[in-house]
Amino acid sequence: MFGLIAAIILFNLIAFMTNKRLTKNQIVHIWMFTIAFQAVAETFIDFKYLGYWYFYKEINWGVLPALTVLIPPVNMIFLNFYPFGHRFYKQLLYIAIWVLAITGYEAITLLPEPWGYFNHGWWNLWYSAIVNPFLLGIVALYYKWICKIEKGIY
Repeated sequence: MFGLIAAIILFNLIAFMTNKRLTKNQIVHIWMFTIAFQAVAETFIDFKYLGYWYFYKEINWGVLPALTVLIPPVNMIFLNFYPFGHRFYKQLLYIAIWVLAITGYEAITLLPEPWGYFNHGWWNLWYSAIVNPFLLGIVALYYKWICKIEKGIY
């Protein structure tokens, strides 16, 4: 549990202290989208198919901090520094660096408690490395959509 608490504090501090791009409205949108999107994915991969889980295989309260206050600030950091308006290869490079960082962080979460809190069933780091670029892309597209809505384009 120590690793989860430390990560929550660290990621939230970084997200809110470095934010220069996201408005309060965009933060709320990204935060809620992240929670909803992750909850849907967790329902299937974690609870139904036991691909991975937090702390214990069954549903437990330890999942709530991971779902609600761990990943949303990471998405804020990702979007705050995303190279919107730059060439496509720079965006791909940025996503690749993030995939390496996220996969490395996931490897740390697999350590035994008190540092680790995440466990793999049939899931492994390679699956994460393959899926994470798509998830990061979805977050970036969602952010761009929210920006268009705010400008009244949609």
